[in-house]
Amino acid sequence: MTDYHGKLAFITGGASGAGLGQAKVFADAGCDLVLADVRAQPLAQAHEYFTRRGVRVHTISLDITDRAAYLRAADETEKVFGTPPQLLFNTAGVNTFGAVEKSTYEDFDWVMGVNLGGVVNGMQTFVPRMIAAGKGGHIVTTASVGGFQGSALAAIYCAAKAAAISLMESYHMALQPYGIGVSVLCPANIKSNIAEATFTRPAHLAKTGYVVNEQTIASLRQIHSHGMDPEELARHTKAAMEANQLYIIPYPEEKERLERHFADIVNSILPMSADPEGARKRVEALANWSKSMAESRKAARPAADPTSAISTEKPPSSA
Repeated sequence: MTDYHGKLAFITGGASGAGLGQAKVFADAGCDLVLADVRAQPLAQAHEYFTRRGVRVHTISLDITDRAAYLRAADETEKVFGTPPQLLFNTAGVNTFGAVEKSTYEDFDWVMGVNLGGVVNGMQTFVPRMIAAGKGGHIVTTASVGGFQGSALAAIYCAAKAAAISLMESYHMALQPYGIGVSVLCPANIKSNIAEATFTRPAHLAKTGYVVNEQTIASLRQIHSHGMDPEELARHTKAAMEANQLYIIPYPEEKERLERHFADIVNSILPMSADPEGARKRVEALANWSKSMAESRKAARPAADPTSAISTEKPPSSA
């Protein structure tokens, strides 16, 4: 995608940090905006900022883990703009740090619920609508370089981001026939307020096994103050979208670490000489299955009705 004039962008976490940076860059490129965020005051400030600059903007208070609320947000978007978005940015995210062996169920439910469940809800809500609209578009999900490798102190976050990366790889392949590009943004440090994500944690998920206090929050604020500026990150994202890149990783300092990590993985695989006949049979079986599935999918696509129940069905509980 290279022409953004008049396109509608729906951005979660759009009132601050990486989401606000995306909003500014794509508004400058000519987009109309729907900014969704769980925090009322930053939403109001963002609305005022863009309105003063003549940008057509609509804000929605949204907990992205709430499927019914996401459905209402999609309906509201179409009511206001007359169309689903052509650009979807799954940007909202949270984090909390602590030893994985001390994690509570609530730590898992909160971090996985936002960072993975929120992405699932965004895709499930908007992809059928984007397909039905027939206007093409692009989807960017913000994951993390942490999603390529585990961490003893950010294990849940890394696991959620790993799942998001894999999911976007799948959608990147699946949505090409519809003219919808898919990218996964994998940043390292961003100059954002994610250190304060704990203040948005729901009361029923408050039980944690980690130390979270003013000192730990202040430490994270200091780290993130040295991160990449959100607008700079958004400009890298825009350039990658225009090149239809799947992975967006504009952090040169991460290259050697990732090379070592993936070399460890590749080097752990046995050579073909260890089991040539078994390998041949497995490869052939998988190739035959993949071919039959591709043919079935191609045959079914013209008969599919992506518009059915996209606005009226009640989504299952996101418990």
